[in-house]
Amino acid sequence: MGLFGLVYAQDDNAKIDKSQAAQKAQQQVQGRVLKVDQSKNKYRVKVLQKSGRVVNVDVDKRSGRVLKSGKKDD
Repeated sequence: MGLFGLVYAQDDNAKIDKSQAAQKAQQQVQGRVLKVDQSKNKYRVKVLQKSGRVVNVDVDKRSGRVLKSGKKDD
């Protein structure tokens, strides 16, 4: 198994990628995506709203469903 196979095997449960998770988060919360982190089952997308608030949006890796969005003051 080459390098590509190893990378693919690590994320074979994911049905959506980081950019798709960012799009889903932007549909839920209008703003600019600052960062996308991933854990085993979800992406956490950090979005900066026009008001200056930073919002965390969790997106399920398998379904692409938005799990929650929580506001966070920075």
